[in-house]
Amino acid sequence: MTGFLESLRPGVVWLLEVTTIPVLVYFVLINSSYLVTIVLAALEIRAQRRRDEAGVQTMGRSLTPGVSVLVPAHNEEAGIVTSVKALLSLRHPRHEVVVVDDGSTDQTLDRLVEAFDLVQIPRVLPQDVHVEAALRGVYVPRDGRTRLLVVTKDNSGKTEAVNTGINAATEPLVAVIDADSVLEPDALLRVAQPFSDDPTRMVATGGTIRAVNGCRVVSGRVVKVALPRTWLPRIQVVEYFRAFLLGRTGWSRLGGLILISGAFGLFRRDILVEVGGLDHTSIGEDFELVMRIHRHLRDEDRDYRVQFVPEPVSWTEAPSTFRVMRNQRRRWHRGLWETLWAYRGMLLRKRYGRVGWVALPYYWLFELLAPLLEAYGIVILPLALWLGVVDVPFALLFLLLAYGYAVLVTLAALAVEEWAFHRHERWRDLGLILLSSVLENVGYRQLTVWWRLEGWWASLRGRKQVWGVMTRTGFEGGDTP
Repeated sequence: MTGFLESLRPGVVWLLEVTTIPVLVYFVLINSSYLVTIVLAALEIRAQRRRDEAGVQTMGRSLTPGVSVLVPAHNEEAGIVTSVKALLSLRHPRHEVVVVDDGSTDQTLDRLVEAFDLVQIPRVLPQDVHVEAALRGVYVPRDGRTRLLVVTKDNSGKTEAVNTGINAATEPLVAVIDADSVLEPDALLRVAQPFSDDPTRMVATGGTIRAVNGCRVVSGRVVKVALPRTWLPRIQVVEYFRAFLLGRTGWSRLGGLILISGAFGLFRRDILVEVGGLDHTSIGEDFELVMRIHRHLRDEDRDYRVQFVPEPVSWTEAPSTFRVMRNQRRRWHRGLWETLWAYRGMLLRKRYGRVGWVALPYYWLFELLAPLLEAYGIVILPLALWLGVVDVPFALLFLLLAYGYAVLVTLAALAVEEWAFHRHERWRDLGLILLSSVLENVGYRQLTVWWRLEGWWASLRGRKQVWGVMTRTGFEGGDTP
């Protein structure tokens, strides 16, 4: 074994000579870019906080655009009734809930029929967006007042369920919500406010996604915010507010927002119809949809805006097992690669403005390639230390730039989040978040690097994507630790 390692020495020396400076510069640039987006996010949050609660109250007037809340559901019998009741009770003057049962094999439809006294009606849905799966039935409450529509169809996946909901929607704005998500009472009002502020140009907005693990949920509402009991979802809490809240808020400030989470996005229905709805062949359908909207409107030389609104929150359950999380991260990175590749023609083209010149280069360099460069560092540094090619001070410098800087970025994000929203009231929770930001870099981050590379490699090999099952432990009525 010693002889084999010694035979690697010339190659390792050559690699370090060629790559050391570029890799160190890369890690400095990527972490510095995170700091820049955090500063931009803080400026954007401060600007939005100037609109106080009175500004939200004005949203309850007749000029507020109506919203159709689309809920694709498949085998959601355990929580579908609670979820729909919570959505119907959201603060909004004109919203409807459209549940699309995607061929459930459990009692999802039966639970809805019983809870809301649904009756089947002979309604024919328009085919504004093409859907291949056959419809089974359309149901409405017998009372004629509750703004609930339930559509059942053959099973064909979430994207076609959303497209069916777009066809069924009757309001000008369409919100896409996961069936197991928990929205805060004012979430619809806040995420729709940009459409009232700029009705002619605004085409899409997104809200913050937070991990509900550990929180207390009663009747579809988060009544107490707390951290999860285990470390895996705790670290994801840190990831969520860094990526969903601060990262996307910063990109929104730059005018280069290209990703709105499929778990909580609001779109103009006419724009969705124009671009053909969600692409059922895409594994990153939420990312792909926003990119298609950007390209379509830029190609037509139309003035438009896509904005992220940090205040409205959708709570969702983060993976609590490594198996489920591996499937999630593989799928995310595969979707990132396939979408970036599909829209490579927008890269560095004047027609596409900041999206083409700033956002897309950033995603190629610092999102897509990041796990590849980090995996290289994880392998080459221990090997170089073992061979005595580098000394301990150099290794510590590398770790400081790659991981110490990342911890600093996370702490800055935490500071902004606490300054703006102060969700966690207990000092114990803040301490655990700080500890999670450090532990994230010890084992967890290296695992996600490997999982992301697996997703990328599977796509390059043309392997069929298997979505896997998101096993949920449930949070309704759960106690905090």
